[in-house]
Amino acid sequence: MSPAPVSDRPSLPRRAGIGLKLEHAPLVTGSWPEIGFFEVHAENFMGAGGPAHRLLAAVAERYPLSLHGVALSIGSAGPLDRDHLARLRALCDRYRPASFSEHLAWSSHDGVYLNDLLPVAYDGSTLDLVCAHVDEVQGFLGRRMLLENPSTYVGLAASTMSELEFLGEVVRRTGCGLLLDVNNVHVSATNRGFDPVAYLDAFPVAHVGEVHLAGAAPDTDDSGAALLIDAHDRPVGSAVWALFRRLVDRIGPVPTLIEWDNDVPTLDRLVQEMGVADEILARAGARIAA
Repeated sequence: MSPAPVSDRPSLPRRAGIGLKLEHAPLVTGSWPEIGFFEVHAENFMGAGGPAHRLLAAVAERYPLSLHGVALSIGSAGPLDRDHLARLRALCDRYRPASFSEHLAWSSHDGVYLNDLLPVAYDGSTLDLVCAHVDEVQGFLGRRMLLENPSTYVGLAASTMSELEFLGEVVRRTGCGLLLDVNNVHVSATNRGFDPVAYLDAFPVAHVGEVHLAGAAPDTDDSGAALLIDAHDRPVGSAVWALFRRLVDRIGPVPTLIEWDNDVPTLDRLVQEMGVADEILARAGARIAA
């Protein structure tokens, strides 16, 4: 296991936050609303300057910041892109986010970048590869990262272990943390026919540093069976709220992000959705303290 890098960075508060959207910039900087933290996609801020960086610099002075990567391609069979890592390191050094996370997925091959997060096989060779990449990222950035459970649509025949076994072994071997995306659990369980409650109850929650909540788009497959698309284009669904309540009843308050990346609503609507999560977190905290 590689040691978890030590730093004096503050941790995210155990409450709810939202994604920082450029269209909301005038309202955010004009009123500085009560928001637990902001999260941004790292790749949107890898340029040298401009309005995006002016906004992020102002926000980072007033709110805890979570940095979420979408293109590092942790599960790729090839080497990590060192130029991308260097840009990521510069971003972390510039803004000193409280958290950095990435997906258990691959999105590049032979220098070609794909606009998708593709699944990995849960087998020994992939485990070795992912652990080596996580070690490389943590060493290069000088910080512990969180690895997010994926949303999946099919299982891979090459897998020889469960997703939970795979994630647990990555944590044991690298010392990384986990980002538990509850919507991804719901999406994968619906698409692949497993019990989301059993999955959540068996999740290695001691290593969870952040939770994501989002809305999924309903669809059907070619046979007419229910299918969910991880669309991030609507409010959090009732099934995801129920899973989230069960989770925080078990582990207490944890930093929780409302992900709404497509068909983005008004800032007030996002803050309203965040408030639902904040209320659930506060009630869980009060029960634990009682």
